Amino acid sequence: MTEVAVPRTASDATAGAGPTSEGAGSRQLRRVRDYLGVVPFLSYVTLFMLVPTAIVVIGAFQSDDGAPTLQNIVTVLSGAAFRDAFVRSITLSAQTAIIGATLGGLLAWALMDSEPNGWLRRIVLSACAVLSQFGGVMLAFAFLATFAFNGLATTFMREVLGLDVLGGSWIYGMNGLMVVYTYFQIPLMVIIFLPALGGLRSEWWEASSSLGGSGWRFWRHVGGPILAPSFLGALLLLFANAFSAYATAAALVSQGSPIVPLRIRGALTSEVVLGQANVGKALALGMIVVVAIVMLLYALVQRRASRWVK
Repeated sequence: MTEVAVPRTASDATAGAGPTSEGAGSRQLRRVRDYLGVVPFLSYVTLFMLVPTAIVVIGAFQSDDGAPTLQNIVTVLSGAAFRDAFVRSITLSAQTAIIGATLGGLLAWALMDSEPNGWLRRIVLSACAVLSQFGGVMLAFAFLATFAFNGLATTFMREVLGLDVLGGSWIYGMNGLMVVYTYFQIPLMVIIFLPALGGLRSEWWEASSSLGGSGWRFWRHVGGPILAPSFLGALLLLFANAFSAYATAAALVSQGSPIVPLRIRGALTSEVVLGQANVGKALALGMIVVVAIVMLLYALVQRRASRWVK
């Protein structure tokens, strides 16, 4: 006997798709709920990073009346004072990064022989965490109170030891900035580079020794190549850290604008040369470009360093 197919009504189709639709809706609800956790972070990034960056980029290509122009970029690229400020900033950042990476790397290497949970390592790491964030007006005041014309160390050496070797004027120039910047670069390097040193396995050293390799050969062919990407990445981070520093230099250098952040301050707040706000934004755009290049190199280096991290 032939069966007659009864067509399904719309209500039957809806009833049959009920559990499936409910499951899809639940998955979408859970997905939305998971993304809600990153809303505060995205809001913070948008408000304090993306919006200021957009204002700087747009303002660098605008005149005082808001018309599009390239004059600000031309002024920065053609002005000898602006080029010299960039050269001094890059030189200062590179020098302090190299000194901080070298001394901080050696200090981190010395900590490797200490007990991982011992009191010595805990004290040193705690001190490095505090000193790496000790900057701005407080750090400038500490160095001025110690090494300025009437600073504690300068006065002690001049009046007690009879030596007038420190002087006091050096603290207000590029030499002073180099010393002060190196002060917070060294502890930052310890914090960054110590985990990379901890990634060296004792089995690699034992394998090299069992094959007759000396300590120099181990560092030349095993340890050095493994640590080189991490060291270079830390060096790039130190460079970006020094290149973008402002508060310490602003508090330490009261006259002149030897580096780019102080040039930007002068362009935005100067009462002598007016109408330079957008030139300051063009200078800030140059800093953004330099930091972006450094961070791109850092990402490439970290990709190579991550091969040894499991």
